Amino acid sequence: MSDNNQQPGGEESSDRLEACERRIGYVFRDKEILRSALTHASGAQHRLASNERLEFLGDAILGAVVCELLYRQYPEYLEGDLTKIKSMVVSRQTCAKISEALGLEEFLILGKGMASSPNVPPSLLSDVFESLVAAIYLDDAGTAARDFIERFIGPEVELAASGEMGGNYKSLLQQLAQRDFGTTPSYHLVEERGPDHSKSFKVAAHVTGRTFHPAWGRNKKEAEQRAAWNALSEIDGKPIPYPTD
Repeated sequence: MSDNNQQPGGEESSDRLEACERRIGYVFRDKEILRSALTHASGAQHRLASNERLEFLGDAILGAVVCELLYRQYPEYLEGDLTKIKSMVVSRQTCAKISEALGLEEFLILGKGMASSPNVPPSLLSDVFESLVAAIYLDDAGTAARDFIERFIGPEVELAASGEMGGNYKSLLQQLAQRDFGTTPSYHLVEERGPDHSKSFKVAAHVTGRTFHPAWGRNKKEAEQRAAWNALSEIDGKPIPYPTD
């Protein structure tokens, strides 16, 4: 984190920006827009020089790109399903998680008070990700911003669509099966219904010869997640969340 009251010299500042570019996989034509994207209001000479305006734009760009991704990738999902996934994917928690994974706190330009804090608030990490989206969008006339979003948000879309952000039941079942039985669960397609453009899939989980209650899903990933949740519920003696009868 850079302290605005001890602003790094030109060479050190340039090195810091280049390190950030390497981390995010994009080289800016205009280095000043990158600096603005990394500058919190506490570290700016005035608020218009901070990343607040970029954050505003980045939020809108991120939402639009994610909506298009969802629309194209999941033609079988209804509006309500798409809205639910989008709200998870573009949430402040997800943006902060990506920023933290990228280590963007190293490059933030903060005021003296905030720079001395041992932990960067998640809200700042979320803001800087959105600011970088906008900065890349403004710096590049092509598809760089979309590519940036797809690279880092794409995996979150898949996780949300398969139910793994709300609860990774396949992972939990695998951990339980390996711990208690020394084996890995398998998933078997029991039945398919519907036309090609709107199929439903019925899947059952198997662990050590035991077949658990199957579950329907709008795609195989969703059906497997639900089947895993059914299996975990059966093992725990709880009601089945996705009965098929």
